Amino acid sequence: MKLSVVVPVYNEEATLAELVGRVLEQPFDKEIILVDDGSRDRSREIMAELEAAHPEIRCIYHEVNKGKGGALSTGFASVRGDVVLIQDADLEYDPNDYSVLLQPIIDGKADVVYGSRYRKIPVGRVHAFWHTHGNRVLTLLSNMATDLHLSDMETCYKVFKVEVARRLDIQSRSFAVEPEMTAKIAKMGARIYEVPISYNGRGYHEGKKVGLKDAFIALWAIVRWRFAAVPPPAPPPPDGSAGVSQDPSGA
Repeated sequence: MKLSVVVPVYNEEATLAELVGRVLEQPFDKEIILVDDGSRDRSREIMAELEAAHPEIRCIYHEVNKGKGGALSTGFASVRGDVVLIQDADLEYDPNDYSVLLQPIIDGKADVVYGSRYRKIPVGRVHAFWHTHGNRVLTLLSNMATDLHLSDMETCYKVFKVEVARRLDIQSRSFAVEPEMTAKIAKMGARIYEVPISYNGRGYHEGKKVGLKDAFIALWAIVRWRFAAVPPPAPPPPDGSAGVSQDPSGA
């Protein structure tokens, strides 16, 4: 089994190298796809250095910002592995949880695994009240629309068999991507597992990007994707390029 780790990157110069180092330490046959989404800091330079040093890393560069959904769409179109895992470029989510996330798929029990921040874990950082409960409200509304019983729909850590990932055909270009993916997975009838993960949430002064407007965008996405059809399977591109620049200069 080969693992494809898709990492959307937007102005993450402070954490990117450390995060990639933690991913590289994980004992799985893997590729790491870094998708820069129009960063204005040194993220691109750091990505190029990491790609030059590690053959398992591939970098893709958006010339304009397309949002998290756009970065994931590009990354998913480029994967070459059997299982796809979403990893944020900050240090909120710990790659040491990969073994827990992958086990239901390895055991043949699941097609999709969500890493839940709200299932019981022994220790964790205290998080912002409104952010935490906002996530829980959105999860409840998503569950009502999909008839799933998730505890954390908005989690970054979502893992898919590649055939599921290729059917998602992500349309959202913002954090609405989370309810979109969840709605489409539910309609596929995929076997979904949840596992507890650790979480070290950032504050807004530390660079957190999700705000109140994203909650309203996610709410609209829950309604929109409740009634959308499931897309057909998408074949992989012949060269894995996804039709975007592979060079930091855009050449």
